[in-house]
Amino acid sequence: MAVGTDISWMTGLASGESFAGQRMARHGQAGPACAILDWGRGIACRGAATAATGPMRSGDHDAVREDGDAMERLSRATLTNANTEGVTLPPPGWDGQRTGIVHLGIGAFHRAHQAVYTQDAFAATGDDRWGICGVTQRSDRVKRQLADQDGLYGVLERAVDHTGVRVVGQVREVLYPAEQNAELMARIADPATRVVTLTVTEKGYRRDGSGRLDLADEGVAADLAGGEPVTAVGRLVRGLQARQRAGAEPVTVVCCDNLTSNGRVLERLVGGFCTALGDDELTGYLASNVSFPCTMVDRIAPATTDADRALGREILGLRDEGLVTAELFTQWVIEDRFSAERPAWERAGAQLTDDVEPFENMKLRILNGTHSTLAYAGALRGYPTITRTMADPELAELARELITEDVIPVLACPPGEDLAAYGAEVLKRFSNPALAHRTTQIAMDGSQKIPLRLLGTIRDNLAAGCTPRHALAGVAAWMAYLATGEAHGLALPIDDPMADRLAVVRGSKDARGIVGTLLGIEEVFGTDLPGNALVHDLLVDDVAELLARI
Repeated sequence: MAVGTDISWMTGLASGESFAGQRMARHGQAGPACAILDWGRGIACRGAATAATGPMRSGDHDAVREDGDAMERLSRATLTNANTEGVTLPPPGWDGQRTGIVHLGIGAFHRAHQAVYTQDAFAATGDDRWGICGVTQRSDRVKRQLADQDGLYGVLERAVDHTGVRVVGQVREVLYPAEQNAELMARIADPATRVVTLTVTEKGYRRDGSGRLDLADEGVAADLAGGEPVTAVGRLVRGLQARQRAGAEPVTVVCCDNLTSNGRVLERLVGGFCTALGDDELTGYLASNVSFPCTMVDRIAPATTDADRALGREILGLRDEGLVTAELFTQWVIEDRFSAERPAWERAGAQLTDDVEPFENMKLRILNGTHSTLAYAGALRGYPTITRTMADPELAELARELITEDVIPVLACPPGEDLAAYGAEVLKRFSNPALAHRTTQIAMDGSQKIPLRLLGTIRDNLAAGCTPRHALAGVAAWMAYLATGEAHGLALPIDDPMADRLAVVRGSKDARGIVGTLLGIEEVFGTDLPGNALVHDLLVDDVAELLARI
């Protein structure tokens, strides 16, 4: 199979319209401008020729090889040895792309989401200026995974009736700043870099209780003092400072984390860093040359398991150390506010809009709020995954009622969306048995997630004179989770930047004391909710009931 000289790279595709094509049509856009494929989802475009073999189905690869370590490893040289059935390879020319994007935080989500959209845009347009320089944040693990694979990795896409691997070649370089800070600064300063993107999780922005840059944070303080930066904001600002000194052209910084008004949040954090530096020239440069559009990103990408890697080897026929796992569904809404050129992401199904906020709130409150509620409530019943949690009729009903009774009535509907249909689709996605999304993984960093995912719904209901019973049940489940070390044989770790303060309730059975302690954390609940008697009393009742059932 010779990529670019015959059509054997088309195998693993099926007729019908892809998620990208559906979203384009839904929002009045033309379908992907590819002659044969909608690369966005590895499925043939409407009216286009299709491959002879269809996508792999669940169960096609039940017999998994046990000799994975002896297999050839995925790389440019071995790509032509990949299996054909169920596999979609990168578009021709993938390895000749120039680097134009720097991404901070090259974890599984970026590789399953923005990198895929960027490859799709390349396939649709042939614009080869948007290869990605990925930047690890905490370790060199991803660099080691991808270095020997020429940046290639697979996305194991799974649904009830579909299992396949699409290989992504958009990442052209991975840097580990602890050892390659100079290279990172040079890459951000490079005139060819026109976009910097980030997925560093909510806690990665090092914010204080008021949402500003936490100047007391040890990493932030060290970054401000000079030397090689260690935080995401510090690395970004020092890179932009190097760009200013190099006289490079404008650049766009795109935050892709689950933060309300994420672009504005990052812009304020960067501004706070510059103010603390006392660098007025840099502040002026950023105001004139850098924009921070808001975005909403959506795709479930659970942590990759050994079983996923074994299945990936079986499908691909090659060993892939960088494999990530994801559902088929994907969505990206981007504020159309760029300072410089960018990939044609809309050609891959992304939505460009003047106002992202309604989309952000829809996703944060319906999907993320329900996800967190299910994670804590399910873990308390000993359920290891969201799928298993959704199989519990009582918890599935809690999720449905949270969406329909608490969230949707106080939520503004984004243009072109149907909130009820979106909520139903979310619950269907959570029930996908092909994805093993661990409840304890989603339960991480609750102090950072709860305010964004549930407290807005609670406040809006209270303002409307309504009682948000189901959203409060989600908060109560978080509190009971923190107080419980183990539930029905499932360990419940506290993995949170505020772990020391949260862990004081661990082991307690006193619901009133647990609620009083946690509700008093101003950085999470503000000053309004702790004094609300209705909120307090309902939380105490719910926490007591949850603890009694363990």
